[in-house]
Amino acid sequence: MVKKGEVTGVETDKGQIECQYFVNCAGQWAYELGLANEEPISIPLHACEHFYLLTRPWETPLHSSMPTVMDADGRIYIRNWQGGILSGGFEKTPKPIFTEGKNQLEIQNLQEDWDHFEPLLSSLLRRMPELETLEIVKLVNCPETFTPDMRCIMGESPLVQGYFVLAGMNSAGLSFGGGAGKYLAEWMVHGYPSESVWELDLKRFGALQSSRTFLRHRVMEVMPLLYDLKVPRWDFQTGRQLRTSPLYDRLDAQGARWMEKHGFERPKYFVPPDKDLLALEQSKTFYKPDWFDIVESEVKCCKEAVCVIDMSSFTKFEITSTGDQALEILQYLFSNDLDVPVGHIVHTGMLNEGGGYENDCSIARLNKRSFFMISPTDQQVHCWAWLKKHMPRDSDLLLEDVTWKYTALNLIGPRAVDVLSELSYAPMTPDHFPSLFCKEMSVGYANGIRVMSMTHTGEPGFMLYIPIEYALHVYNEVMSVGQKYGIRNAGYYALRSLRIEKFFAFWGQDLNTLTTPLECGRESRVKLDKGMDFIGRDALLQQRQNGVYKRLTMFILDDHDTDLDLWPWWGEPIYRNGQYAGKTTSSAYSYTLERHVCLGFVHNFSEDTGEEQVVTADFINRGEYEIDIAGHRFQAKAKLYPVTSLFTHKRRKEDVELSDLQGK
Repeated sequence: MVKKGEVTGVETDKGQIECQYFVNCAGQWAYELGLANEEPISIPLHACEHFYLLTRPWETPLHSSMPTVMDADGRIYIRNWQGGILSGGFEKTPKPIFTEGKNQLEIQNLQEDWDHFEPLLSSLLRRMPELETLEIVKLVNCPETFTPDMRCIMGESPLVQGYFVLAGMNSAGLSFGGGAGKYLAEWMVHGYPSESVWELDLKRFGALQSSRTFLRHRVMEVMPLLYDLKVPRWDFQTGRQLRTSPLYDRLDAQGARWMEKHGFERPKYFVPPDKDLLALEQSKTFYKPDWFDIVESEVKCCKEAVCVIDMSSFTKFEITSTGDQALEILQYLFSNDLDVPVGHIVHTGMLNEGGGYENDCSIARLNKRSFFMISPTDQQVHCWAWLKKHMPRDSDLLLEDVTWKYTALNLIGPRAVDVLSELSYAPMTPDHFPSLFCKEMSVGYANGIRVMSMTHTGEPGFMLYIPIEYALHVYNEVMSVGQKYGIRNAGYYALRSLRIEKFFAFWGQDLNTLTTPLECGRESRVKLDKGMDFIGRDALLQQRQNGVYKRLTMFILDDHDTDLDLWPWWGEPIYRNGQYAGKTTSSAYSYTLERHVCLGFVHNFSEDTGEEQVVTADFINRGEYEIDIAGHRFQAKAKLYPVTSLFTHKRRKEDVELSDLQGK
């Protein structure tokens, strides 16, 4: 039962129970239970038949302490069961099942299927030939639930406060149970868990991932992946082309290769006509990938000419009011000062009570009472829920998700100004169109294009937010006029290389709910003296006084051979003076520095107790660093600020602020 968006109770066949919190941990029935609420809750999971066999005990029964054996090549696991064997696996061709209308007894008595189990049985006999002498008691067929991304689901619903979920364990419920229960309890009591669990948060999904057809097809891909080797930059192949830009077909015809984010297709890179497409599609490696030269040419074009990247997947909100309510609530929710002149853009963060990032975004002031907010793609549901949770009810505030209304094109490079000047018949130089500025303009025949002087890469250029009905026209005009300036398409891999070499941190990769602006060098995005309180301010004041216990640092690898050595991707251990000091959060090859660049947090662990101590700039600068890649340590130079020579264009406002901080 729900009242004013909050849980008030549960209605059962035994009567009503009043409560403030409800936890949906109904396993394979969690999907149906979520939809049965007064306010339906989407919980994207789907059950598959899961088979395992049981045997009689060995002549000398196995000891209860026998460890579980996992054979990834054979796709099976083996463990002790009453002195005998319990063995199952995750086959390449799973059998999804529906649970609607079925009671627990029907689900628990699924039929044996020896033909389906035969490949796993063959693997088991190859691994344990003596199993042929054991009597098989039973082949058990029971349901296991799987999620669209192979990670369990937990956390509070974005629609109903007090409604929590813990389900979709992907056949690892016993392993995850203790930790999942601990973090969910912390979430319910304190409002957030003691560790960042964004990758498990229900709000990483939207309603679009709850289609039964989508789930049925996706779990058939997910279940076999439990024992597959997943290489970097790997993408799911099912449930694709669910959300696309109006330019999808146009870009696909020009060689785009796609990745998926929150159901949205985004270009990774563009394959030239003379490249072997089959070889590229089969390029799955931890070493130098086949797309290396392609991305290099896109990065070079971004630096020397002009490139266009379709970034329509970014989350986009508009917040408006009849009075000053929009400004007041945003000032309370965000750390930077948003009381800026109309047309200005502010990079800021939406923090929690601990000062950690709930969201990292850019906000443009469209007029005195209207703001345009741009956030990461996978923040769409989370941002909406956080804003709605803190906005006063029955107010004159209007929050609208306009993600679908605008196609976003990123024009990157020194010749972007020439392309846009020619298309808009307006001067676009920094003197006429300053950095971090937003203005509605005409581009080609189209009116109402929101042009912003930023690129999310540190390179010169503009973001164009285009009403979707004009998208194809504006893109065609940009490409036509841009031919004389050397324009080409580019993808997110080029964007990643450019942003990491500039030391630009991204939410969900480098930043999370436990990362504060003071820990990642973003003091310039916090205005502690802006004249009003904001969420997280007290925590930041205390942290500024006490010091930080981790610091985001950029590492440039010295003795790493790009052609022969394994690449860093993310999660590699960082060593300072031979001692473990943290791990990387993201990495990319810098085609400008001709080195790999990693971002990661450095900690100061006491050699005596292992406890964390304050991390200062001096502590970072005095250390000698190594990055461990698959057991091999590579020397690395640590930097707390970006390499200034990479900013070849006229310095932006934030670069000036960052340089000022360096001198302090």
